[in-house]
Amino acid sequence: MLLKAEKIRKEFDNTSVLKDISLEVNEGEVVAIIGPSGSGKSTLLRCLTQLEKVDSGRIEVCDNVMVDTYSGFGYADNKTLHKIILEVGLVFQNFNLFPHYSVLRNIVDAQVKVLGIDKNTAKEKALSLLEKMNLRDRANAYPCELSGGQQQRIAIARALALNPRILFFDEPTSALDPELTGEILKVIRSLAEEHMTMVIVTHEMAFARDVADRVIFMDEGVIVEQGTPDEVFGNTVNERTKSFLQRFNQN
Repeated sequence: MLLKAEKIRKEFDNTSVLKDISLEVNEGEVVAIIGPSGSGKSTLLRCLTQLEKVDSGRIEVCDNVMVDTYSGFGYADNKTLHKIILEVGLVFQNFNLFPHYSVLRNIVDAQVKVLGIDKNTAKEKALSLLEKMNLRDRANAYPCELSGGQQQRIAIARALALNPRILFFDEPTSALDPELTGEILKVIRSLAEEHMTMVIVTHEMAFARDVADRVIFMDEGVIVEQGTPDEVFGNTVNERTKSFLQRFNQN
């Protein structure tokens, strides 16, 4: 097991966004998190990747305890938190590339600064990843010269360059038109075939059903249901899940 979260709670302005959320992610597993906007999906990802602090709960990543408020431990020391950061990657919906860096430098600098490796080694890995993304010919381009789909593939390559054991995606296709969405889904599908451990927040229901080993349905800050894609999409008996999927299928 690479990730275990127990009874995660998070509030913003006295409004509960996450209410006793518990989940586990095993090595090589692809977990899709679905649910309506405002259900807490992105907040959960931000808590799991240290972009937000939980109000209470316990999170363990790759055998390192990030936080445990129930034992009085609180958050781990900075050394442990940094070690955990190196185990996870996060791909944002809005790419978050440095606009004044070339594509190659976006990927190389991340390795040099975070992993402390030399530039030549980092460049070799960056070019290899760009080849994998079918973007090696764009190595010297700048983000503004790329399509949204290309920028997102660069963001994925940058995350992979840091050798994460778990890769998180926060709505990776929400800023893209349908044609470019297909590019990104193809990349994620190929990573799944390579048994990359991934947690994917997505509104792409067909994709979630196709690529995920397990689907989690969230609503109003709680996990309403989880199971295999067939269980959640095909055989759910939960009325909240049924209602959500019915609305989606009508769109």
